[in-house]
Parts: sequence; C-alpha cells; structure tokens
Amino acid sequence: MVQSRKLVLFIAASLDGYIATKEESLEWLFSVEGEGDNGYSEFYDTVDTVLMGKKTYDWVINHIEDFPYQNKACYVFTRSEVMDTEHVQFIKDDIVSFTNQLKQQDGRNIWIVGGGELLSSFMKEKLLDELILTVSPVLLGSGIPLFKEGQYHADLTLKRTRRFNQFVELHYEVKV
Repeated sequence: MVQSRKLVLFIAASLDGYIATKEESLEWLFSVEGEGDNGYSEFYDTVDTVLMGKKTYDWVINHIEDFPYQNKACYVFTRSEVMDTEHVQFIKDDIVSFTNQLKQQDGRNIWIVGGGELLSSFMKEKLLDELILTVSPVLLGSGIPLFKEGQYHADLTLKRTRRFNQFVELHYEVKV
C-alpha cells in the first residue's frame, strides 16, 4: 500500500497571527534578523508538490521575478477559467477530492503556500497533516490573518521548536 503523503503548511506570521499587511506587504518579515534562510531550503527539499490559491499565485507572479517553484508540481486552485502555464496547472475541481488523490500518489510531501481561503478549506475538511509556523517578533495589529474565522477545529501535537535568531519555528502535527 502507498503511504499517504502529508499536506503541510510552512509559513511565517507575525506574533499576532498575520501573514501580510492589509496592503499585502511582507516588508515587516524581511526587516527581522533571521539565520540563513530560516529553514526554508531544508523544508523545500521535503516536498515535490505545491498547492496555492489564485490570490497567492497572483501575489507571487506580481512580486517575485522568477517563478520560485519551477522544479515542483504546482497546482493553483481557482474558480475562473485560466490557461495552464509552463510551471502551473490551474485546478477548478473539488479541492477535497483533488487533494486526497494527490495524497495517495507516490511522492514527497505537499506544501500549502499561503493561508486564507485555501487553508480554511483544508482545515474544514481535516486535510492538513502538519503545520510549520515561523513566528516573527513583530506585532502588525491588523492585516491578512493566517487563519480565517471558520467552522473548523484542530488539536495539534508539538513535534519540535527551533530558533533562527529572532524567529521561532513551531512544528506541529495535527492529531487525527
């Protein structure tokens, strides 16, 4: 039997739980003194598939010169008709069935890039397996929250903590 791949959220947030300002800026994140790439490369090597919503995809396209996930299978969930690109396949299918099919295929873990709408869907459907949250010592007061208010509940088990200078990484496993 194929071992199920894990669906993992790897993300940074302010101490008060925001992943960006209301203007979608991440400048606050880059002003904090980290250590190396704060564990990004190590994590990136554990995944071969990337999932994101259309809003996150649009942000990436508008703010990063070269598409950063070129060597990964990348799927973008959208409600609109969008043509696939060289690096991305757009998915209009049901998020739950598509993700469950991916989890049953051979491969490495699957990374949820971004938060918000897509993460809420995964949480509601109990699809998230692990959460790796890097906390930045910044209070934004408002912005785009990591977790939207919603109809979900998850109990977590702390697997590990690490410090990258001023950042703290919290690695949780979702209890089944």
